[in-house]
Amino acid sequence: MDIKSALASQQYAASKLATKPTAQNEQSTNAFTKVAQDFSQTIQQGEKTAMAAMSGGADPHALVQALAQTELAVETAVTVRDKVVEAYQEILRMPV
Repeated sequence: MDIKSALASQQYAASKLATKPTAQNEQSTNAFTKVAQDFSQTIQQGEKTAMAAMSGGADPHALVQALAQTELAVETAVTVRDKVVEAYQEILRMPV
């Protein structure tokens, strides 16, 4: 009887791992978090450079470069948002 219970517990432990959530979901969440953090850092860096340029601490070339990067980041975020809204609206148009 003792051997069967040990075997049953081993089988349970093996099957428990099979039902564990995959790391793929965590990786996609981490990827989205990383993109959001990169966007935030780009915006913050642009703001810091702009404030430094106003106080005379940054050269105009650095300001223009920071503003261009910020503009590109915002345009990318707006484009992604528009695509998500468009996909949502397309789903709502589907017949039930």
